Amino acid sequence: MSGTAEVRQDDGRDRDPDGRARNARPRDGLGRPMPYGTDGVERQPEGLVRSPEETVAEAQTLLDEGKPFHAHEVFEDAWKAGPDEERALWRGLAQLAVGLTHAARGNVTGGARLLRRGAGALEEWVSDSGRARPYDMPLAELSSWARELAGVVERDGAAVGAAAWAPRLRGGGA
Repeated sequence: MSGTAEVRQDDGRDRDPDGRARNARPRDGLGRPMPYGTDGVERQPEGLVRSPEETVAEAQTLLDEGKPFHAHEVFEDAWKAGPDEERALWRGLAQLAVGLTHAARGNVTGGARLLRRGAGALEEWVSDSGRARPYDMPLAELSSWARELAGVVERDGAAVGAAAWAPRLRGGGA
């Protein structure tokens, strides 16, 4: 969240102290809302500005822990706060993480669609920027990983293990 306490308002909605809507329900490792009062997975703070290296490292840790929804939030911060010329890169990576989230939840259609959308975004970013390995991320391999997982999800029609399918964001690939 934003680092400020969320409060329930009389209208039954969660809002921050400034009155902005904020969902304060706890979430599980795949980002699914849980009942109030349940111990959930700690949420990623919103709006943090990290270096690209910190973004990749934090996202990798979350992916390895089977928390792709939370990794998506880290990528989303980079997408929103980063330089304009890198927004498409971070948005594509966020789409991969959300695609893995949906695939792990058993949402075959949504998972496959977002994985392919993210793969396409990374491929387009490489062709536009000429940078195939920004921050040591092997974008061609990540794109191939996403397309492979999309095919597996569609073929099997079942949820996949988020940690088991976590891609390698740096080095040798997915």
